[in-house]
Amino acid sequence: MRPGPTWPTTLECGDLVLRPIRYRDKREWTEVRSRNREWLEPWEASNPAPGGLLPDYRQMVRSLKIQAAQGTALPFLITERTPRSAAPAIVGQLTVSSIVWGSAMMATLGYWVDQARAGHGIAPTSVALATDHCFQVLGLHRMEINIRPENGPSLRVVEKLGFRDEGYRPRFLHINGEWADHRTFALTAEEVPEGLLNRWLASRS
Repeated sequence: MRPGPTWPTTLECGDLVLRPIRYRDKREWTEVRSRNREWLEPWEASNPAPGGLLPDYRQMVRSLKIQAAQGTALPFLITERTPRSAAPAIVGQLTVSSIVWGSAMMATLGYWVDQARAGHGIAPTSVALATDHCFQVLGLHRMEINIRPENGPSLRVVEKLGFRDEGYRPRFLHINGEWADHRTFALTAEEVPEGLLNRWLASRS
């Protein structure tokens, strides 16, 4: 059973704000992505079709908005309040996708963070915020994250948050122009009765 309308929604923890991605974010989003091209390119999804291209920004947002309206995705931007900006600045993106209702009640989560802000707890805090929302508000049961074995920073995120390593998936996704192996990590609602964010923040104190 699906819950009632729960999108759009905004999630906050201190100076960190997860909010829906918008068409008018294009200029700032493009600037952040351009600045982080080398940092992100090795982990970027690609189109396996011969000559296949990825959607442009407007196409991406349109697709994400449709998925959100259908209840199959939660497309967030990760933003951060700073003394230098009037509005929270974009520092990354987090998408909960492949939401399955019924007897599965599960989803997959993916994210990226500006290299200049990496190592400040932004990725694990964002993942914890989104996971708690999915478990506590949407009523989902399982969250899954798939990571390239070579992606050390992302592996550290799931390690910090206590996601279980469920094993190796050969040639799982098309990444940066080739079919790439991944490791699957997962967490179920029963494993974090106190909330993932509470557990993560407590581990930092």
